[in-house]
Amino acid sequence: MNNESYELFKNAQLQTILDTLSSELSRRNESPFWSDKVIPFSESILSVLIPLRDSNMLFNPEGKAKLELTPELFLEWNNFVSLKTLAFTIQKSNEVNELVRTKLDIATCKEYKNIDLKILGDYLARYTVNLEDENLDFPIANYNLHQGVSNVIKSLL
Repeated sequence: MNNESYELFKNAQLQTILDTLSSELSRRNESPFWSDKVIPFSESILSVLIPLRDSNMLFNPEGKAKLELTPELFLEWNNFVSLKTLAFTIQKSNEVNELVRTKLDIATCKEYKNIDLKILGDYLARYTVNLEDENLDFPIANYNLHQGVSNVIKSLL
């Protein structure tokens, strides 16, 4: 990962990061099939991670606190199962007005402010993720597709 990627994730707003990824996709002449999937997938993840970053409440898929949004942390959330878990964690946190299901300290969790889940929810719904019951699975083909998208994103960073 280059220093530009670290600075981008550490400080930039959502649209700036998406524009950078889009520019990299264009420069690398990536297949339109993958190009059409990378930006919406990245936007869905970042629509939650950036508000968490700005509130100093970042955590990884195992719930451990993270100090900064880095390319590595972003890539950890690129797993489709992790992304589904993130959606349900934020949904439950929004319901109780406190960050739940993480290992962040209690005082920090109580400072939680609701995060809009529209972008993430719409994205997951397009790939038949049940947004009512976390225990229901989604088609394995959607998981495999997102592994490919994640590999393209890794190559960009």
